[in-house]
Amino acid sequence: MYRIYLVEDEEHLRGVLEAYLLKEGWHVRSFPDGASARDAIEERPDLWVLDIMLPGGIDGYQLIREIKADRPLLPVVFISARDADIDRVVGLEMGSDDYVAKPFLPRELVVRIRKLLERIYRHYEDAQDRSERRSKLYMPPYIINELARTVEDEKGISIELTSKEFDLLVYMARHTGQVLEREQMLSAVWGSDYYGSDRVVDDLVRRLRRRLPEMKLETVYGYGYRMVRG
Repeated sequence: MYRIYLVEDEEHLRGVLEAYLLKEGWHVRSFPDGASARDAIEERPDLWVLDIMLPGGIDGYQLIREIKADRPLLPVVFISARDADIDRVVGLEMGSDDYVAKPFLPRELVVRIRKLLERIYRHYEDAQDRSERRSKLYMPPYIINELARTVEDEKGISIELTSKEFDLLVYMARHTGQVLEREQMLSAVWGSDYYGSDRVVDDLVRRLRRRLPEMKLETVYGYGYRMVRG
């Protein structure tokens, strides 16, 4: 849920805009003046809507300076009833991402905010989604999440594994269909400087078979093991 902070001194307009923004499912916090809004800058919402003309000596220009100093890429929308051309140019020079001149339809502001949020945050969210997808290995009926270091079955039930069990599981899943020597598996999980017996691999595979009974872990006699997709 996006957090939108609205700074508008006209009480009626502030209430109307807040209602429209809330309808979008966003978290909204509103401020009647620049001083109260300034105290919230460190909270770093996802977007600010600033009226330029504000009471109390701190106007929208001062606020955007401090907002951008704290977080340069945080999107800001200016609204103003003053000379639109001058305010638009000054606002852009100071780093505003959009400008709406009064009077305007509340729905117009909502549409502009939505498009701005999509443009600013889409690439970040897409990157997160891609990273999450790459971190998941699907070995039916199990789902392995490398980032979270978790294993779940198709019903969402979590299966507890030790650190070494999980590391070996991921290594074998990353090499599905390949026959892996014990020495390979030993080096991947314990490191190349491990000098103990390679039979610890056999013990680990036995434990994985016990914890993940539907995982297909084949023994290749005289060589090692192979994971096959179910």
